[in-house]
Amino acid sequence: MAVPGARLVNAMTVDVEDYFQVEAFARTVARDAWEGFPRRVEANTDRILALFAAAGVRATFFTLGWVAERHPALVRRIVAAGHELASHGHGHARVATLSAEQFRQDVVRAKALLEDIGGVAVAGYRAPTFSISPATPFAYPVLAETGHRYSSSIYPVRHDLYGAPDAPRFPHAVAEGALWEVPMTTIRMRGQNLPISGGGYFRLLPYAVFRRGLAAFNRAEGRGGMFYTHPWEIDPGQPRIGGAGRLSRFRHYLNLARTAPRLERLLRDFAWGRMDEVFPELAAPPAPMASAA
Repeated sequence: MAVPGARLVNAMTVDVEDYFQVEAFARTVARDAWEGFPRRVEANTDRILALFAAAGVRATFFTLGWVAERHPALVRRIVAAGHELASHGHGHARVATLSAEQFRQDVVRAKALLEDIGGVAVAGYRAPTFSISPATPFAYPVLAETGHRYSSSIYPVRHDLYGAPDAPRFPHAVAEGALWEVPMTTIRMRGQNLPISGGGYFRLLPYAVFRRGLAAFNRAEGRGGMFYTHPWEIDPGQPRIGGAGRLSRFRHYLNLARTAPRLERLLRDFAWGRMDEVFPELAAPPAPMASAA
């Protein structure tokens, strides 16, 4: 039986990256070592595509350019299945570690690759590790100037790796009205924003708690929320990364074997759609950026 709030459509999103590219292992796995790891992202993403197809769900896939270069057929399968193709940047670098020009090169490269391979326009972008913040004032203008229509790069919570707890909780215009930011979903409780968008929290919390939280958000706000996952989160057999710290290992490997069954339940318990279907703001093109004086 569907839970209360299921009549509202929520956005289902997938950040398409491989297990060795995550921020938890950024200090352990050098970027120039990525090619030496066995890639599992294609098979795992195909499993997610199969789950979505069985549930009749269309989603948004924020895809790394690095992955698209090496698995172009996967990108084409995502598009052929009716999902929205969006960008996760090219090299999974936190935005704050890049200069404005390096960021521009990263997002332009990823967008061009995805559009060329997928044969569709790419409107959306999600920063690796939700790393757009006041410390990256160049990010939104660059995204707007390079043809993106929206970003989903802010998580309005407190977290040691990311988070902007004082940011707006709902879609809002940025870059002088030229771009939409669609933040990750949170529920307001006791004066704080609590995360209810998936990722590691979906694996940490009991499923019933997570389900109640998302249903409460739908009920209280009268709108759809957003969920995100990664292909590696349904892969308990992935190779273990040596040398990682205890917290990093806990965050990455917690309950991997339970994620796919929980995801199947989530697909049944709520209604889901693509970002550009769930958030009506994204249907209208952003206003042009003001010309420089």
